[in-house]
Formats: sequence, C-alpha cells, structure tokens
Amino acid sequence: MSPTNPGDGLAVPHACTSCGAGLETPLACGDCGTMLTPTTEVSPFAVVGIELAYTIDPKDLAQRVRKIARLVHPDFFASAGPTMKALAEAHGARLNEAHEILKDDARRADWLVRTLGGPSEEQERQMPPAFLLEVLEWNEALEEGASAPPDSPARAALTELEKELLDQRARTLASVAAALTPLPARGAASLTEVRRTLNAIRYLDRALRRLRDLRVGQPS
Repeated sequence: MSPTNPGDGLAVPHACTSCGAGLETPLACGDCGTMLTPTTEVSPFAVVGIELAYTIDPKDLAQRVRKIARLVHPDFFASAGPTMKALAEAHGARLNEAHEILKDDARRADWLVRTLGGPSEEQERQMPPAFLLEVLEWNEALEEGASAPPDSPARAALTELEKELLDQRARTLASVAAALTPLPARGAASLTEVRRTLNAIRYLDRALRRLRDLRVGQPS
C-alpha cells in the first residue's frame, strides 16, 4: 500500500489560481501559461506530476519534463520583469533537479528511502552480509590490476571483472526494485535493508569508475 494518497503526487495547489484549470505540475498552468509559486515543499514526483512509486516510465518522464520546461523556460519571461524571470529560473532548476533524481534508478530509490523515514547512508553504512565476501575478492583483483603493467594478465582480467560488476549491479538494483514495489509503509524495517543494498550499489559504482579510469589511463 502506498504511504501517501494518490493526490499527493501533485501536491498543492491542485488547480490553477488564475484560470481554475487542473494542474499537471504545481509549477505552472498548462492551460493559461501562468507560473505558480507553490506554498509547500514540492517533491521531485510532484514537480512532474506523478505519484510516488519506485517504478516509473522513462518515456513518460521525459515527455513530462519537456512539456513543463516549455512552461517555465526563462526565455519566455525575459520581458516579464526580474521577479518573474527569477521565478522561471528557480522553477527550471527545480525541474532539472527533479529529472536528475527520477531518471536515475539508484537516486530515485535513495530519495524514496529517505522520504519514507528510512536511514540515510550516513546513518546506515553497512552492506548486505552476503555481499562482503565478494567485495574482498573484487578489491583484491582491483588492487592487483591497478598495480600491474597495462599489458599484463592481471590488467586484462579487469575486463572480466567489469562485466561481473555490471551484472552484479543489475541484479542488486533489481532487488531494490522488488523491495520498493509496492512502497513500504513509512518507517518500515525493510527500509534499512534497502539502504544496505543501496550502499552495495554505491560500492559497485565506485569500483566501476575506478575500472574505467584504469582503462583510459587516468589516476585511480
């Protein structure tokens, strides 16, 4: 069961204060073009007008972002005065931030865990116990490859390691999706396990960045 009502995805206001039309986003009215100033904090989901959920449609998200961007682009308010232009710039930044969070599966999960009352990465630093033995093996392979000559077998083995880490990341992210579908109740104990799994994804991302740096000859 979702921890919020369906209407919470839009946040307030639900209708344009200028023309009364229903809103797809609390930032601006798609009917009359009026920019709005939300009186409450607006979540990334609310910004683009979708309900709280882990699974979202990437194509629908991109379409919504493009549509809203046309409503709040600062170029359309260049002659409307400094106040309106500043509001457009603020809305544009808010829209971009929402898009960055929502389009990234891991960042979206992180936001949901925090919002549902789960621990932050600072509060819960552990990873799943079953993951730790593999981390030790991966670290050993990384260190061996990083200190080996570019044409050595140890360095060549990093190609297979990268494939293994990518596969592991996909499986780990799938477990996050399963744990957040449907969304747990606010403050549920399962949110701690999701945070630990997200910590594992953070480790995988760091290791993959290091592997890419080694491949292009940058410092690791």
